[in-house]
Amino acid sequence: MAVVNDAPAILILGARSLPTARRIQAALPGAEVYGLKSRVEGADIPFEEFGETLRGLYEAGRPIIALCAAGIVIRSLSPLLQNKRAEPPVLAVAEDGSAVVPLLGGLSGVNVLAREIGAALGTVPAITTTGEIRFGTCLINPPDGYVLRNPAAGKTFIADLLAGAKMRVEGEAPWFADANLPIADDGTLTARITHQDVAPGENELLFHPRSIVIGIGRPQPDLADVIRRALAQTQLSIHSLALLLAREDDFADPHVATAAAALGLPVRFVAARSAEELVLAAVPSPALSVTIEQLAIGVAETPAEVTPIGRKRGRLAVVGLGPGAAAMMVPAVRREIDQAQDILGYETYVKMAGPLRPDQIVHGSDNREELARARHGFELAASGRSVVIVSSGDPGVFAMAAAVLEALDDTDKPEWHGVDLAILPGVSAAMAAAAKIGAPLGHDFCVISLSDNLKPWATILDRLRHAAEGDFAMALYNPISKARPWQLGEALDLLRQYRAPETLVVLGRDVGRPDEKIGHTTLGELTTEMVDSRTVVIVGSSMTRAIAKPDGSAWVYTPRWYGTKPA
Repeated sequence: MAVVNDAPAILILGARSLPTARRIQAALPGAEVYGLKSRVEGADIPFEEFGETLRGLYEAGRPIIALCAAGIVIRSLSPLLQNKRAEPPVLAVAEDGSAVVPLLGGLSGVNVLAREIGAALGTVPAITTTGEIRFGTCLINPPDGYVLRNPAAGKTFIADLLAGAKMRVEGEAPWFADANLPIADDGTLTARITHQDVAPGENELLFHPRSIVIGIGRPQPDLADVIRRALAQTQLSIHSLALLLAREDDFADPHVATAAAALGLPVRFVAARSAEELVLAAVPSPALSVTIEQLAIGVAETPAEVTPIGRKRGRLAVVGLGPGAAAMMVPAVRREIDQAQDILGYETYVKMAGPLRPDQIVHGSDNREELARARHGFELAASGRSVVIVSSGDPGVFAMAAAVLEALDDTDKPEWHGVDLAILPGVSAAMAAAAKIGAPLGHDFCVISLSDNLKPWATILDRLRHAAEGDFAMALYNPISKARPWQLGEALDLLRQYRAPETLVVLGRDVGRPDEKIGHTTLGELTTEMVDSRTVVIVGSSMTRAIAKPDGSAWVYTPRWYGTKPA
């Protein structure tokens, strides 16, 4: 189950906005300041394109605070404004903090966030929602720990209150005490707060407090369905579920993780012997406690009485940074890095993953310590932490994904197998170099590493021979190093036995980095002096060809067809 980062993102376009952004950040724990790379120094996370960054954060569900004109934000997000129920809070704030304007997210707490920001800046937010102005609260956006079962009824309910109707309250709604609602025992409208599974009545808003915890005595297939049945038998609402609890011994059980993901709930692992002990650890004095279908169900009086004790299920994500440029890093990888607690990797690649927050712990290591790094990542994740192991390019191409899976394959530690493991792709060096110059890998191709650190040189030559005989285009990784100065020359001698001297060869060095150099030559002209350890070599097939460009360079591509060109 992916970790969701719901910390506010504060976007600024100029250096003058940074002091205001820092004041807002100080009031919002976990908030991150995004700064336009070309104009802002010292932001937590730099970005290069405002609209793309804004839309990415919006689609990820992040609350957005943009220190710029409201119109820029609206125009940038306009293609995404389809589903009002799905929108996160979006606000525009003046550069000097003199104005706070909620734009989107009335159902997800934008006005609450606006008031928090306004208090931090000493500014009255420009809240225009009539119901909130009149009543001092947004009925369709209850506080954390409560869920509104029927939000679609909220608009009519609030309109009736504004027209003069009164409401009565059934149950405990602590946040109503600070509001200015027309509450009366004989009200014609009803706000009901209950953990019971009941249907909303006419002229009623139904709130469920997240006050139910479930202790899992025995993990079993279809555990989520078992939990749903148990709640139905006890007439408790699934909307009131707050937490799943499992025994430490069941940390690696897949049924627990699957059920938590299916129900959208956090899960904690506790050193307890029975389901009942699990529940009592989180709710020492439950208002209701029942045992059914190997589950213990405990109901607290209020959400505040639920204690999320125990160990979280940690996450280990193996990510590919791409070739080096921030623009070539896929957004999912950037989000994973941003939300991690620990960053592991070869020190050079860890620097590429930046900027990082001051609270993130960096574990840099030598490039040849892959298995040790993988084991360290599992140990951290097994303790409940969110961990990222970084690779350049794609983690599955001669990189850390295989090392991580090898470390997992070599152990029977249940805590390692219980980690939420994810592998996120990146743009590989071969793909990046090929795209820069055209499409030399446009037909069948293979990727071969010339490093013999983990496989015999004879095997490498054998694979090169078969690839050459099959007329594959091929991308050669790790072509040369100080310890292997002769191997590239021997590999080229072999290829020249099967390929014509005019076969096109692409050389991509430091693609996506400041010293990027992309060019092409021929197999006959290629020498080992033209290649170093940071170069990817793409040897074309017999069909690969070049198209001259006006500036004297060329596009290189391998046609999609082979043999005779189709009509």
